[in-house]
Amino acid sequence: MNPSLYARKEASLGLVPLTGEARAQIVVIGAGLTGLSAALHLSEAGHDVVVLDAHEPGWGASGRNGGQINPGLKTAPEQVLRDFGPERGAILAQRAWAAPDLVFDLVARHDIACDALRSGTIRAATAEGQMAPLEALARQCVAIGNPAEILTKGAITARSGTSLYHGGMLDRRGGQLEPLAYTRGLARAAMKAGARLHDRSAVTSLRRSGEGWRVVTSNGSVRAQQVILATNGYSGPLLDTLRRSIVPVYSAIVASAPLPLSLRERILPQRESLYELGEITTYYRADTEGRLLMGGRSASRDLEGAEAFPYLMARARRLWPELQKLEWETGWNGQLALTLDHYPHLHRPEPGLLACLGYNGRGVAMATLMGQNLAEMAQGGAALFPERPIKPIPLHFAWKAGVVAGIMKGRIKDRLGF
Repeated sequence: MNPSLYARKEASLGLVPLTGEARAQIVVIGAGLTGLSAALHLSEAGHDVVVLDAHEPGWGASGRNGGQINPGLKTAPEQVLRDFGPERGAILAQRAWAAPDLVFDLVARHDIACDALRSGTIRAATAEGQMAPLEALARQCVAIGNPAEILTKGAITARSGTSLYHGGMLDRRGGQLEPLAYTRGLARAAMKAGARLHDRSAVTSLRRSGEGWRVVTSNGSVRAQQVILATNGYSGPLLDTLRRSIVPVYSAIVASAPLPLSLRERILPQRESLYELGEITTYYRADTEGRLLMGGRSASRDLEGAEAFPYLMARARRLWPELQKLEWETGWNGQLALTLDHYPHLHRPEPGLLACLGYNGRGVAMATLMGQNLAEMAQGGAALFPERPIKPIPLHFAWKAGVVAGIMKGRIKDRLGF
């Protein structure tokens, strides 16, 4: 069961596990945003698609995230051009920063009830030294047609309700939504377009069969010409090198009781999504019902309940001292996938086998976009990122210790104002 706040409101899709022998043109493994976006776009193009998930659509990070629709990549546009060249880099930067357009288009076109709101995204400077790079980023965003603007200290104080920030950048292409409702909406749209979805159908074996593939679960199998692996932070031993190519990091969210009207008028009154710059910081938004949703790093294990994440509530009280007596209703966490270069990784380990993972905390928009791109690739189209061999991270077995050390180092840098 998905532990998030949104799971309380989401009706079952009425799916059943895969049983018996089936055939399809394409099998998608993973019913999160990447897999469902791929399945939807492929089904709309007339392909016969089967989607398999070990749990249920949106069970992982796709349904447990903070609901922020962030434009772009973690890397600035000019660096993207340097890393990928002027031609591919320009296409990549344009599509990545326009990725929220795809999200809002899908929500509108398929009438997905997920409280989507294009209210903008704020990058908040937690140190004065962050402002010059932020101003450079704003200039680069404007240069590629993205409506970004710098917020002074006074402007960000008025928008956020706290005086702790030194300034920020507002990107009006971004926004927010309820992530599980969005994910389930994509699932319904994919089924309406003809895709066959099966929950509780963990894939136990993936092997070549003639010129195609045989995908086996505990109670059935599917023969298909192509397979798309869309397991991201929950990648397991099915393709173990893929699992070891990313660092799974836990992120947590706590949800407050609905704020009093006086606080709603002060804390994000225009309902932008905000995330703090720095190494180990928090992100937050206010939802339709006036709840404050605070997110940030978590211990590397499954936890549930607001009391499991006291540092997030403490951060909220630091930002807004008026929240000392605010009730926090619930909390949850989940795994996202980090890559060492902070870019999503596209792989084609064998003919007819595609994979993409590693959204580095920007998954709502980027996973939707990369699912669309996987669908394009499965139909002979171009890869948005260069296809690369899967490279397991050295000493991956020690990833939990590495994450703890990284968090401690990041918090020290944040305190020093780097």
